[in-house]
Amino acid sequence: MNTYPIPDATNDFLADYVCLIIKSLKKFKGIELTDATLSMKEQAKQVFEAPYVLVAHNATAEPVFQYSNKKGLELFEMSWDEFTRLYSKYSAEPQNRKERERLLHEVLSKGYADNYSGIRISKTGKRFQIKAATVWNIVDDENKKQGQAALFKDYRYV
Repeated sequence: MNTYPIPDATNDFLADYVCLIIKSLKKFKGIELTDATLSMKEQAKQVFEAPYVLVAHNATAEPVFQYSNKKGLELFEMSWDEFTRLYSKYSAEPQNRKERERLLHEVLSKGYADNYSGIRISKTGKRFQIKAATVWNIVDDENKKQGQAALFKDYRYV
């Protein structure tokens, strides 16, 4: 499902894709996620190795994850290949999917959402609550939607 290999030095840490995510966050929220004076490869490396969670899914009718940094892969307890084959709705348990859908529709209409909190589940069944997440649309230079991304630092196991 995913055309992207795991980010590493041989593929510039997926700098082109991460650039879309970073530019979109700046566009919708005015937030500089990385040091803009660095090369895109260095910025993408920073994002992949960051202490926060950054995940993104594509813009298909049934979105599939396209990206996770190391922290996200650890939290969801998945390999890159497992995570990038996961339909994003399955990151939430069935009883929490309506709330997730409501959030994604809000983001779709206004470009972003702040202070999102919700329950997610790892591959091994560990439940965790995301706190104060920012979720935003990923758009290209023509403003065409490419997906959505989520960023959060705060979570706790429940």
